[in-house]
Amino acid sequence: MSENFLEHGPHLHAHSAPTTQQMRTVGQRRRDAEEKLEQHLQEARHKDPLHTGQLPVQDAGDAADPNPAG
Repeated sequence: MSENFLEHGPHLHAHSAPTTQQMRTVGQRRRDAEEKLEQHLQEARHKDPLHTGQLPVQDAGDAADPNPAG
């Protein structure tokens, strides 16, 4: 096991701590992803009829027979 560790160097060891730059990169990517998610959620809210105050339009066929299978 220790021979394998020496062959690949300390940077590939499973328990090595990330560098400061890696942590900054991860943090920035996370903030970017959260911002993008919030934008998508806002767009979805604007398209959702319940959030816009509009009720969905019902087809005439649905209104005429509420239970067409039965």
